[in-house]
Amino acid sequence: MSTVTMILGQSGTGKTTSLRNLDPTQTLLIQAIKKPLPFKSGNWKPVTKDNPAGSIFICDSAATIVGAMKRTKRPIIVIDDFQYVMANEFMRRSAEKGFEKFTEIGRNAWDILAEAARLPDDVRVYVLSHVETTDDGRTKIKTIGKMLDEKITLEGMVSIVLKTVVQDGQYYFATRNNGSDTVKTPMGMFDADMVENDLAAVDTAIYQYYGLTEAA
Repeated sequence: MSTVTMILGQSGTGKTTSLRNLDPTQTLLIQAIKKPLPFKSGNWKPVTKDNPAGSIFICDSAATIVGAMKRTKRPIIVIDDFQYVMANEFMRRSAEKGFEKFTEIGRNAWDILAEAARLPDDVRVYVLSHVETTDDGRTKIKTIGKMLDEKITLEGMVSIVLKTVVQDGQYYFATRNNGSDTVKTPMGMFDADMVENDLAAVDTAIYQYYGLTEAA
């Protein structure tokens, strides 16, 4: 079973920037929304017919994302702007009446996380997504509304949830729950309440904590 981690935060708080020190030859970046990376990224090339060995795959279809995760041999998978997998499907189906589409959109999001968890033991999957604040003041992953939230708690499907924090112009990941968010990490994985906004460093901590070894 792979290790799936959620990285949650508002737009502009460093979620995508945290990829800057990852090795693109070891990473498959799945972008739900096509956009330039917010750091010097000359070695990050899109996956195309002419360059199937590229590192960036642009797709918001749940079934296609699941297929890409199953096919790749790279040990690190990043799904950026995960909330748009749900939001884009909702917008494409906005003319549909009834509530069945909410169930199907929820199932598609569930399929991605469930398949991510079934990948080989040495694989680490990072799901980057925006957050929203509920009526009771709790901060959680952004979805398409209460009808989906009533059917599935996405954070409950993973063991590690980090949240971006910007403090005095510095960017961090929170590793401890503040009582009104969904942050959680295994006991002893991180010593500090906040760590540097660096997904490569987080990946190393996870790799060492679980004693992972590369698949043969």
